[in-house]
Amino acid sequence: MTSTSPAETAAPAHPLHPDDDGTGGVLSGPWRALTLGIVSVVLLLAFEATAVNTAMPTAAQQLDGIGLYAFAFSAYFTTTLLALVVSGQWCDRGGPIAPLFSGIAVFAAGLVTAGTAVNMWMFVAGRAVQGLGGGLVIVALYVVVGRAFPERLRPAVFAAFSAAWVLPSILGPVISGAVTQHLGWRWVFLAVPVLVLPPLAVMGPALRRSERSRPPRRPAPYDWRRTGDAAMVALGAALLQYAGQRLDGWAVLPAAAGIALMGPAVLRLLPRGTLLAARGLPTVILLRGVAAGAFFASELFIPLMMQTQRGLSVTLAGLTLAPGGLSWAFGSWLQGRPGADRHRAALIRIGFVSTAVAVGGAALVLFPAVPVWVTAAFWAVGGAGMGLAIASISVLMMKLSRPEETGGNSAALQLSDALGNVLLTGLAGVLFAALGGGAVGAAAHGGASLPAGAFAAVFLTMPLVALAGAALSGRATAAGTS
Repeated sequence: MTSTSPAETAAPAHPLHPDDDGTGGVLSGPWRALTLGIVSVVLLLAFEATAVNTAMPTAAQQLDGIGLYAFAFSAYFTTTLLALVVSGQWCDRGGPIAPLFSGIAVFAAGLVTAGTAVNMWMFVAGRAVQGLGGGLVIVALYVVVGRAFPERLRPAVFAAFSAAWVLPSILGPVISGAVTQHLGWRWVFLAVPVLVLPPLAVMGPALRRSERSRPPRRPAPYDWRRTGDAAMVALGAALLQYAGQRLDGWAVLPAAAGIALMGPAVLRLLPRGTLLAARGLPTVILLRGVAAGAFFASELFIPLMMQTQRGLSVTLAGLTLAPGGLSWAFGSWLQGRPGADRHRAALIRIGFVSTAVAVGGAALVLFPAVPVWVTAAFWAVGGAGMGLAIASISVLMMKLSRPEETGGNSAALQLSDALGNVLLTGLAGVLFAALGGGAVGAAAHGGASLPAGAFAAVFLTMPLVALAGAALSGRATAAGTS
């Protein structure tokens, strides 16, 4: 990725796609196999993400690793930070085929490692390998959208990505719970690698045809400094996670080291002006991290809140989030309707406000008189808002990127997403623990009585973050546009 000024990114030249006659949708002849293939990959990633959340407590308990429970989550996102940058450069140099297929293979290897783990450290290592594969894959998928689909079809493709999360959001907790109970948690991990073969067979030939049709160009030299910066960000994020879990005087040391590593590296990896919300692409990249962090840092605590405060089972607590998956797909579909491009900033703003309302409203279940379905209803509002915002942000990123920068900017977008998750989830964890919540993993397992104030701290802070995103949304487009 080459950093550019807002003026340079405001009006990039997107050549007409050679296979596009201006008619047909993503499931029409030239695009059908590719759409089905990449959506199938997203479907598998989504199922794995939702299923793992259900199986993880049992895995940690049987491996005598409750103390490392949180690391099983953070290890995934930490290695993803490195893989995102590597994938972006790899895609810009040689196209998305090699990083996409390599990422799927690495992801499958991580699943096998976790599924065959004999101790918790091996399990955490498997999750870290999964993060490497997932980071390679997600950037490559974005580049496929930018290179293989004409601009008019990209909103529909991103809507299809969101739709691919619907079934996993509903069925993931149920299937994973049943498999964990009757076959064992290991099969939640070991069954997924077999399922990656059909989508590879479907999209492989179509993707190769698409890449062969592109005119040849000289690849840019690989930037090893950017890879080093990504490694610094990943290590810094890991140190901050560790410091946030200690909550003692010694935590200052790893926290300071983490900030020292991350600060300069993040400034070099993200487009110039991102942290200052410069108009155009920098703000688009920043908003992705704000949206992802505010929403998912809150979502992490909803099942735990429903179990400890309202006595729901693990499966029912997980299903509280299902309406959000459905409404996310609906919101993403709405942003892909004709004429939506004229209102991208407004759609993003509506998405952030909806997220703020949903996170604050979900906490009403802390009052015993409020029925539990209220949280599910509010989470449906938040899911719709995220569908509007995330897909619109992705569309704007593509629109503001030169063709040769699509891989790097896609990596920056995903890097912002991962950073938002790591930092805001870490902040939520610190607030939760400081007000008596203790370790999330231990509480979920031990059935400890958790104070309502610990949850309230999270669900009052994250709406403020979302509202900050709403205030910045007007800077996501060029001056004078909506």
